[in-house]
Amino acid sequence: MPLPRPLHPRYWGFHLLALLLVATAVGLGLWQLDAWQTRRTAEAVDLTRVDPIPLDDALGPDDPFPSDMVGQPVIVDGTWLDRGTLYVSGREQDGEDGYWVVTPLAVGAADGPALLVVRGWSKTVEDAPPPPTGKAELVAWLQPTEGSGRPDDDPNDDVLPELRVADALQKADRDLYGGYGVVADDVAEGPWPSGDKAVNDGTDGLTPATLDQLPSAGRFTAVRNLLYAIEWWIFGLFAGFIWWRWVRDEVLLEREGLPGSLTT
Repeated sequence: MPLPRPLHPRYWGFHLLALLLVATAVGLGLWQLDAWQTRRTAEAVDLTRVDPIPLDDALGPDDPFPSDMVGQPVIVDGTWLDRGTLYVSGREQDGEDGYWVVTPLAVGAADGPALLVVRGWSKTVEDAPPPPTGKAELVAWLQPTEGSGRPDDDPNDDVLPELRVADALQKADRDLYGGYGVVADDVAEGPWPSGDKAVNDGTDGLTPATLDQLPSAGRFTAVRNLLYAIEWWIFGLFAGFIWWRWVRDEVLLEREGLPGSLTT
């Protein structure tokens, strides 16, 4: 008994191609789904209440910002720089609009790379106290540089619409870490190098800054992974549908004694 036309060896390559396309789409969809779930899990982890760790254990001066260190309390030991203080607009405190006051802190040696430190919040730039001087030791919540693309209306002043390391480089005249720290006003006990509290953390005269003053974190990246997964599965379903339609049409054509659609 002859084989049905769709099972003829000449069509095996077509079947294999359809199987490969469907399997690839399913696999890529599962990969994107796993990435989505991983990002959701990372977003759900609150590091702000864990014990602080040394800055160098979380982020090096030339390292890209690690995605699993957002909000990690770090111990920073260094020297305040006398230039490069910036003010980040659009930060609310108890319903009032104001500014973050940001000063670079040279980590380790006085001529070493600096970490941008959010010392606190001020209602106006004029009300902000002058930058601190001398040695400092503090705990800060580590944050990645911001950058949603908001334009700076006046690049010549010291006010920024977002805390972008690239913009701060021009003011600090110093290599900067690829992230910044928000002085933590409430952290768990940690391995302090020189005691049980911060020294010269630069917050005198400022209202403590809090992480809820950060711009709303975009969820698009995680959602995008989920959408990619759905797109791949739709592609797999489409490839499977095309294969099924071809098989059905070949069977019908064979019953009517007509040549197949792939017959040359």
